[in-house]
Amino acid sequence: MPPMAFTGVVTKVGAMQKTATVTVSRWVVHERTRKRMERSKKFLVHDENERLRINDTVKIRNCAPISARKRFTLEHILKSPETEHDELLARRAAEGEERGLARSPVLEAVAEVRA
Repeated sequence: MPPMAFTGVVTKVGAMQKTATVTVSRWVVHERTRKRMERSKKFLVHDENERLRINDTVKIRNCAPISARKRFTLEHILKSPETEHDELLARRAAEGEERGLARSPVLEAVAEVRA
């Protein structure tokens, strides 16, 4: 099989160990109507460290078969909304400490998780 790399969105995590479902979408043009249609396909992806979360945008690459349906492995995470949110909260907490403001319970919980 030739080397293939796709960019997709994580749609399911946690149902199986070290496995995530990634949906890869593409646009095709209908032959008769010439309208654009979105086609998508789901792939099972091997995630060794279980780092993926739902709605992460990832790059996957084909590999030797790992199981009956798993033929792709995680190359790297391009964008992670939850991680970006955690980083934003941590940044706000650091700015609040510089200004001498009181910390909210949510920011304290994030700081504990980071430590």
